[in-house]
Amino acid sequence: MEPRATVLAYWEAMRTNDFAAAARWLAEDVVIDWPQSRERIRGRINFAALNDAYPASGRWRFTLNRIVADGAEVVTDVTVTDGTLIARALTFHRVADGLITQQTEYWPDDYPAPDWRRSWVETY
Repeated sequence: MEPRATVLAYWEAMRTNDFAAAARWLAEDVVIDWPQSRERIRGRINFAALNDAYPASGRWRFTLNRIVADGAEVVTDVTVTDGTLIARALTFHRVADGLITQQTEYWPDDYPAPDWRRSWVETY
């Protein structure tokens, strides 16, 4: 399976909220880094358990905004919501033998545009 197809299958599985099923697209010894909080998840079992335990107001919904693939490297831009929280994740995936072996995920926070830039930008 091509790396792009592997990552698409992973996000499809995430949409089911069955995180053990989604973890099947991860290598058993996957390493997932969250640089902003300096956390590392090791292994698909920890990934599934963390996601099952994650506090939520409802079922998680995932919208794939963009995917870019170059060989074994795949980048996705995904909007995630539980009906209350809305977040955006930029995820860098490394794929080998049909499984995701490494992910680095960035969860940027929204912030208001500073007034000083108003002359040069438009907001949306």
